[in-house]
Amino acid sequence: MFLDPLYLIIVMPAVLFGFYAQFKVQRAYSKYLKVGNASRLNGIEVARRLLSAAGLGHVTVEGTPGQLTDHYDPQSKTLRLSNGVAQSASVASMAIVAHEVGHAVQDEKDYAPLRFRGFIVPGVKISAWVGPLLFFIGFFFNNQPLAVLGIILYALMAVFALVTLPTEFNASSRAMALLTSSGMIFESREEKGAREVLNAAALTYVAVAAQVLLQLLYYVMLLTGGRRRN
Repeated sequence: MFLDPLYLIIVMPAVLFGFYAQFKVQRAYSKYLKVGNASRLNGIEVARRLLSAAGLGHVTVEGTPGQLTDHYDPQSKTLRLSNGVAQSASVASMAIVAHEVGHAVQDEKDYAPLRFRGFIVPGVKISAWVGPLLFFIGFFFNNQPLAVLGIILYALMAVFALVTLPTEFNASSRAMALLTSSGMIFESREEKGAREVLNAAALTYVAVAAQVLLQLLYYVMLLTGGRRRN
């Protein structure tokens, strides 16, 4: 697949875009992790203050291993922060925490894209590897129904990637509103830094969506182009 010129033309640009997006995230995170926030609150303290301001005192805050693994779990109503974010009183940690609190607000307000994304997660976990497997088995053995089934299953990945975009963009928008309304942003450099971190993170979701959609297009073009293994 990786030596296929069609793959290189259709999918590889999105893969390279993904590497670029990851570079942007790491650069923005590293840059603003070194810039202290004016409130001098670490990630855990920022989380508790923003959750309280949003009326979400019932949400639990705890740690999670890894770097930039921060996330909100709507099932357990838990906001999990990586150690670097939890312990740092930086602009980067403030922005990341605010974004995850934005997801908690979405959950509280029953935000439709978040609900739908959560609903299809179990299916996506299966289709992510079963879809391509069935497609290539059907493709190589000239079993078109099986290949089509593989494409349909993989298409669920595309749906997930697309619904993720408004979910993440909205969380970032809520993050900036929370930081402003709570009075946690005191200086223009903090707002600039927070936006830079959030925008870089948003770019990764765009890159993932582009890669999944172009991968799906690649499968469709292989099948409809009549290219078969002899």
